[in-house]
Amino acid sequence: MTDLTSMRLSYTRAELRRADLNPDPLSQFEHWFGEALAADLPEPYAMQLATAGVQGRPSVRTVLLRGKGPEGLTFYTNFESHKGLDLSVNPQAEVLFYWAELERQVRAYGPVQRVPAAEADHYFHVRPRESQLAAHASDPQSAPVADRAALEARFAALHDRFLEGSTVPRPEFWGGYRVQVQEWEFWQGRPNRMHDRFRYTRRGEGWQLERLMP
Repeated sequence: MTDLTSMRLSYTRAELRRADLNPDPLSQFEHWFGEALAADLPEPYAMQLATAGVQGRPSVRTVLLRGKGPEGLTFYTNFESHKGLDLSVNPQAEVLFYWAELERQVRAYGPVQRVPAAEADHYFHVRPRESQLAAHASDPQSAPVADRAALEARFAALHDRFLEGSTVPRPEFWGGYRVQVQEWEFWQGRPNRMHDRFRYTRRGEGWQLERLMP
């Protein structure tokens, strides 16, 4: 059995000081996100999304960031998926970006709203055609399926239904959500587990910035 107690890294790449931080957390996120893109990391736009249902059971999975701005952080999914059902009864979530190569992570928390239908339509139709078909094939997402063959058969049937060149409509059960961020945390790994952590908390029209204990 592998001894996990001896496995650890010391983070020595960088430091994070209050003077380094932009007063606006979205601008700070844009800066770090840009550095993650420039570093050619694998899927730096992947984020872990945590939700909880009415009974409080937490659930987490990886989704892809598909929009960012003052209005919030946007991702797309099936409304009838596990996360969609969670958000229907408890419309709040937290996301986490972890960029191991940069020894950084960013957390963002806030209430969640669906994006307008026109916005979801636009994004759906710029997706690859195979991804459009997959959105139809995987409904209801998170539900049990007999086997891989059954899933492939549904996908093949959709290829026959929507012939090449025809428009694949966005299904009514599929669309976007936007996390309206009320709290951001920026974490920079440091040696000896003495990490740098800063939290921005929404206060009216502005933000309160404070350093956190590691």
